[in-house]
Amino acid sequence: MKKTSLTLYRMGLGAFLGGYHLALFILAPLFIIKFGLPSVAILVSAFLLFVLSGIAITAGYHRYFSHRSFKTNGLVEFVLLFFGTVAVQGSVLRWAYEHRLHHAYVDSDKDPYTIKKGFWYAHFLWLFDRPQEVNNKLVGDLTQNKMVMFQYRFYAPLVLLTNAALIFAVGLLFHNFLAAFIFAGLFRIFLLHHFTWFINSLAHTWGSQMFSREHSAVDNYVISLVTFGEGYHNYHHTFCSDYRNGIKWYNFDPTKWTIWLLEKLGLARDLKRTKTFIMKKKQIQYDTQYLIKRLKSRLLANREQLESKVSSSSKTLLDSLSKLSDRYALYERMKNNLKEAAPAQTLQTIQNELQQLKSSFEDQWKSWLKLSKQILQSKETARQAV
Repeated sequence: MKKTSLTLYRMGLGAFLGGYHLALFILAPLFIIKFGLPSVAILVSAFLLFVLSGIAITAGYHRYFSHRSFKTNGLVEFVLLFFGTVAVQGSVLRWAYEHRLHHAYVDSDKDPYTIKKGFWYAHFLWLFDRPQEVNNKLVGDLTQNKMVMFQYRFYAPLVLLTNAALIFAVGLLFHNFLAAFIFAGLFRIFLLHHFTWFINSLAHTWGSQMFSREHSAVDNYVISLVTFGEGYHNYHHTFCSDYRNGIKWYNFDPTKWTIWLLEKLGLARDLKRTKTFIMKKKQIQYDTQYLIKRLKSRLLANREQLESKVSSSSKTLLDSLSKLSDRYALYERMKNNLKEAAPAQTLQTIQNELQQLKSSFEDQWKSWLKLSKQILQSKETARQAV
């Protein structure tokens, strides 16, 4: 892209983003002053469009097209592409391409929206950079999809047509085109944009790192509330092919529930789930590296002793986890062997062994957490003493 065309691109993007923000901040207050709050029907319609287009981004653009965390049919693909277009976040081909780059080069200069260049850069300023040419090698699977390529080629008119049609339908149905334009159009797009951008900015800034500390991604329950479950970002960056972001049953992850429901309705299949054993193993390995790295950076009298304890405790945990995994796999094979069913007594014996191994691992895990806390507290004490 030449300098002149880059300038025109930035001017066009700035006019669009700045224009709709300005229009919203002027029109919404004036509308409320003159007519009062919009009707409940308008607000409900705006909320439904917000949810449908938001889920189309998280379940469609993100977990389906970018990460292939489940499989589905052409009808569901069409619906995801339609409402993804309504969300005004670019074509799925470019979105997925940039997102795959983000995962491959997170926190580096090759990361399209790296947090290392600052909060606001990661939030939206990266959009003003020179758009990279889409490398087909990285999105070859998507370039074979006719609907994806149709959306890519005709993205701009499709955005205008889909949004205009839905906003017009809401206005016609509830006899208020201005309210539909402001709240089902401008306000909805405003929320979708900033909530999605929070994943690039806040979800790499504010939260906890339970699964990996090798990158800046964090888990944050609050962010999940406004991003349809995308706030469990540390887990996602560690196990990006999993169709879930919030892996616990109580984690707020509407996208996960949507994909699960599609599977129950026969509209999705082959949902990818990271096995618990793999999760725990990776977590232990990351924690071990992190704790030893922290110990080496501190001047502690018992540093070598603590390093040795971390290494030995980690090895014990990983050995126990391996035994537990192997025994569980044996139990499942014997239980599901339809040709030659294992004796009930044998299965019960293995089940008892599994329970003992699980109990032993849980005790070791508690000791591991206690050791981790001791090291982190020692670090803080050393810092205060300096």
